[in-house]
Amino acid sequence: MVMGFPITSSFHAISSQHPLLHLHSYKYNLNGSNSHSLISMSLHRYSHHLPSRAPSINNFNLTHKNTNIIRNSPRNSNLTVRASTNNTPQSPSPSPSPSSPNRQLIIISSVVTVALAVANRVLYKLALVPMKQYPFFLAQLTTFGYVVIYFSILYTRYRMGIVSDGMIGVPKSRFMAIGILGALGVASGMASAAMLPGPAIPILNQTFLVWQLVLSAVLLGKKYSLNQIAGCLLVATGVVLAVSSGSNAGQMLSGVEFVWPAIMIASCAFQAGASIIKEFVFVDAKKRLKGKSLDIFVVNSFGSGFQALFVLLFLPLLSNLKGIPFAELPSYLRSGAGCFLNMGKNTPGCDGAPLIPLLYITTNMAFNISVLSLLKISSAVVASLLVMLSVPLSIYVLSLPLPYLPDGASLSSFFLFGSLILVLGLIIYNMPQPVKQSS
Repeated sequence: MVMGFPITSSFHAISSQHPLLHLHSYKYNLNGSNSHSLISMSLHRYSHHLPSRAPSINNFNLTHKNTNIIRNSPRNSNLTVRASTNNTPQSPSPSPSPSSPNRQLIIISSVVTVALAVANRVLYKLALVPMKQYPFFLAQLTTFGYVVIYFSILYTRYRMGIVSDGMIGVPKSRFMAIGILGALGVASGMASAAMLPGPAIPILNQTFLVWQLVLSAVLLGKKYSLNQIAGCLLVATGVVLAVSSGSNAGQMLSGVEFVWPAIMIASCAFQAGASIIKEFVFVDAKKRLKGKSLDIFVVNSFGSGFQALFVLLFLPLLSNLKGIPFAELPSYLRSGAGCFLNMGKNTPGCDGAPLIPLLYITTNMAFNISVLSLLKISSAVVASLLVMLSVPLSIYVLSLPLPYLPDGASLSSFFLFGSLILVLGLIIYNMPQPVKQSS
C-alpha cells in the first residue's frame, strides 16, 4: 500500500557571532524513524566545516517555519532542509507604485506654470506700450539682468548650505551647450522674425514641440506611446488654429523666401535642444549626487550666464537685425535706459514705466523658475505642452479691455475651435496607459 503525505521542513540558523552565515540546502533519503538522526548527523557534520572560532551547532537558534511531508513509498522519501539567516528576505517586496504626493506636486506646479505663462505674455504686451521704441533694450536688460540676479540667489543658497559643492561641481560643458543653443535660437529667431509676417511667427514656433519629441527620443532614449504622440500633434494643431484665426493662411507666406521660415524652424530646434539638455542635466546630476536633486538655480545661473556670454558675442549681429547700427548701439541703450526709468523730460510716450516693465521682468523670472521646476519633476515635453496651453488663454485675456490697451478685440469661431482641439490633445496625452502584468 502506497502512502503519501508531504513534508517540507524549513528552519533558520541564527548566530550572534556570524549573522551572515547561511546553511545550504540538503536532500536526504529517509527510511521511517531514521529521519531525525540523519538530520542531526548532517548538521553535526556541517558544523565540523565551520571555522574554529565559530559557535557550535548547539549555539544556533533553530526556528521551525513549516512542515510538509512527501512520502511516496516506504523506501524512497525525500526531505528538503533549507536554512538561512533572518537577514534573508522571505518574499520579494512588491514594486512601489507611483507616489501620490509627486503627482500632486506636478499638478500644482502645472497650474502655477500656466498662470505665470499667461501673466508673462500679457505683461510683455503691456510693457511694450511704454517701451515700444526700445524692445531690443528690454530684451538685453532681461538677458544680462537675470545673470546678476540668478548668481546672487545661487550664492545666497550656497552660503545657507542649500547648494552643495557637489552641485557646483557639475560639469559646465552642458551649461555651455545650453548657452550656445539659446544664443543661436535668439539670433536665428530675430533674423527670421524680421522677414516674416506677424501671424506666421507663432504658428512656426509650434514646431518647438515636434523638435522636443524627436530630440528627447534621440538624446534621452525616451519612448512615447501612440496617444502621447497624437496628443502632442493635436496640441500643436489647436495652437495653430487659435493664433491664425482671422488671417488668410493661403497668402500669409506669399512673397516670402523659403529660407526665412526654415530659419525660424531651426531656431525652434535650437531652443528645444537647450531644454532637452536641461532635462538631461537633472537626470545625470541625480546619479552624480547619489540620489540628491540638483538645485534649479545652479542650472538657471550657469545656463543664463553662458547664454549671456554668447549673446554678447552676437550683439553686433543682433543689433543690425533689429535695425540698429552697432556704432549707434551705446546711444540707443542710453535712451532705452532713460525710457525704462521714465526720468527727465526727454522721455515722451514712456508712461507706465518703470512699474509695468519691472512687473514684467519679475513675472518673467518667476515663469522661468516655474518652468524649470516643472521640467525637473516631469519632463521637457510636459512643460512645453503647458506653455502651449497658455497661448490661447493669453490671446483671450488680451482681447479684453486692459490698462494701456483699452480697445478689446473679438475672437472668431476658429479661435474657439482651435482651443477645444488643444484641450483635447492635452487630455489624450495624459490618458493613463494600461499596465501590462507580467506572468
